[in-house]
Amino acid sequence: MKIGFIGAGKVGVSLGKYLTEHKVKVTGYYSRTLKSSIEAAEFTNTRVYEDVRFLVENSDAIFITVPDGAISKVWDELKVLPIKDKIISHFSGSLSSEVFSDSSRYSAFGYSIHPLFAINDKYHSYKELSKAVFTIEGHEKYLNDLTGLVESFGNEVSVIQAADKTRYHASAAMVSNLYVGLVALGEKMLVDCGFTPDKAHRALAPLIQGNTENILSYGTTDALTGPIERNDLGTILNHLQVLHPQEKEVYKALSGLALEVAEEKHKDRDYKKIKGVIKE
Repeated sequence: MKIGFIGAGKVGVSLGKYLTEHKVKVTGYYSRTLKSSIEAAEFTNTRVYEDVRFLVENSDAIFITVPDGAISKVWDELKVLPIKDKIISHFSGSLSSEVFSDSSRYSAFGYSIHPLFAINDKYHSYKELSKAVFTIEGHEKYLNDLTGLVESFGNEVSVIQAADKTRYHASAAMVSNLYVGLVALGEKMLVDCGFTPDKAHRALAPLIQGNTENILSYGTTDALTGPIERNDLGTILNHLQVLHPQEKEVYKALSGLALEVAEEKHKDRDYKKIKGVIKE
């Protein structure tokens, strides 16, 4: 399978490098700016395309790695080209293959592929992509081929439905992006207690690292500790008394989720009082 990339940003360059490292034929890059295409082609030892038509002609699959808002525009440009029997895939986490809903009119086959991984560096993230689980959804014709291709790299693949794509992405955003917001809130609260921002960041680091390692090693149920897990109503009431309204809202919402984990962990404990407090 010969694969051409439209888009030479962090995702496109990282994926292109990852593919070439696994001996997949990448034809090259077409990008909005020639400079980006040149840099991507040099890094992946592939070709620069100044005309997207030639990229399409030379490729069996077109991987669209542009920002979400530009995917539809790229698709409109591809429609006027000879894309019969071509695989067309984007790499958005939130959008499904339905952005190519009219692909059958052009005898092309639409997919969405997404690595569950934060690609934050154009030239180094590819080294860590082997850890990522990929999700794929789209037309059944080449679904097994694309799944097999990614699995051949040693990555785990989950085939999902288009209707589930947004919920899937929301899950990833909560664990990745919104977790950053939670840590930022915790640091701010320590600053309120007299910590410097730098000291607050360093003070929470062992908690963050230790908890993450426990979750990964033992799962969420066995990793849970703290006042919710030990049914410590008094401590929870004390927390709620000192929290500002927005902080209290976050605390209660997350406590409700932690309570579900605690009830699974300790089926013999009665958490009714805590449940009543956090639902007030």
